[in-house]
Amino acid sequence: MKILQISSTLNTGAPGRIAEEIGLYLKSLGHSSYVAYADIGRNGSSSNAIKVGNKADFYAHVLLTRIFDRHAYGSGFPTRKLINQIRSINPDVIHIHNVHGYYLHMRILFDYLKQAQKPVVYTLHDCWSFTGHCSYFDIVGCEKWKTGCYECPNKKAYPASWLIDRSKKNYVEKKVIFNGVKNLTLVTPSKWLAGLVSQSFLSNYSVEVINNGVNTEVFKPMGSAHVREKYGVGDRRLILGVAYQWSPRKGLNDFITLSKLLGEDYQIILVGLDDKQQHKLPANIRGIKRTENVKVLAEIYAAADVFVNPTWQDNFPTTNLEAMASGTPVVTYNTGGSPEALDSQTGFVVDKGDVNGLKTAIEHIFETKVESFEMPCRQRALNLFKTEHSSAKYLKLYEEKITDYLL
Repeated sequence: MKILQISSTLNTGAPGRIAEEIGLYLKSLGHSSYVAYADIGRNGSSSNAIKVGNKADFYAHVLLTRIFDRHAYGSGFPTRKLINQIRSINPDVIHIHNVHGYYLHMRILFDYLKQAQKPVVYTLHDCWSFTGHCSYFDIVGCEKWKTGCYECPNKKAYPASWLIDRSKKNYVEKKVIFNGVKNLTLVTPSKWLAGLVSQSFLSNYSVEVINNGVNTEVFKPMGSAHVREKYGVGDRRLILGVAYQWSPRKGLNDFITLSKLLGEDYQIILVGLDDKQQHKLPANIRGIKRTENVKVLAEIYAAADVFVNPTWQDNFPTTNLEAMASGTPVVTYNTGGSPEALDSQTGFVVDKGDVNGLKTAIEHIFETKVESFEMPCRQRALNLFKTEHSSAKYLKLYEEKITDYLL
């Protein structure tokens, strides 16, 4: 079996790492794995990697988006080149993770998919595919996507447009472009997103829920004294936050507010901050740059007493899973599919924006004893969220798609 995945990143960021784990699983069973990716976001990969475009094309696409709100209408030549490569590979299934990401022309790609009629799996890692502009709309409370976008209140959110609002036309065109692929199945990592899809213009497609997975061989409980010493934590209670990119959407401002509520016996560490953000942190928050070294990241997760995820917009964050696999309880906002990863023995869910609620939940974990959460967290990750489990579900879906195609 030959599977070609399309992802905006290669073995970095949540979608890129998910694609990599699927590729590893396929290869372990003797199948062939290809991953097409944007030149701007890459890491080493075990799959056959296909670079889409170059940096010049990427930044031209960024400019088209920023000025004209024409995201996924650039990169025409790289998309045609990719299609020729797909024809040459002749995969049994095409699995799309991202169309957005400044590297694909969506109409050209989907015109090909409609013509080729190959089995297609399209994993929605956010809401972008059924809105006129944004990838999430929770933070502005917008529901225009249900009937037709216009006068976008979230125009400057990713993929940001600084000038023109083209959301009305984008919505109409996406509805045509993304519908009509004969052999396409949608996958969502959360029940929450599956529910939104059922209310969108993509509701005619069948939807499978396949949770994101975590590498439980890497993320696991382990000795942490050296980590606490390295970052100067000492005997203080270690609160951890991790994001690919920190922004108000990910709860950076909430962490700063939380730091003022917690006493001196707490140390907050945030992983994924840039230099500018680190310089603005209060004294009891330690900032660490984003790392591609998963071993280092796993050690930090295991050293933490509590993982806090005050995300305002999200689907099914893998950071929650990485924390639980490491034996670390999770406190998260009631956002998207984030609460779906937890149960009463592995953490707490707090209303969005309730920073005092975060503080109360953290204190309750320490009152209950942090150690009592370790085994339930680890066991839940092993039972439900191992990468092998999610990859096996994707393989089963591929096999079903191929069977239906041949019939």
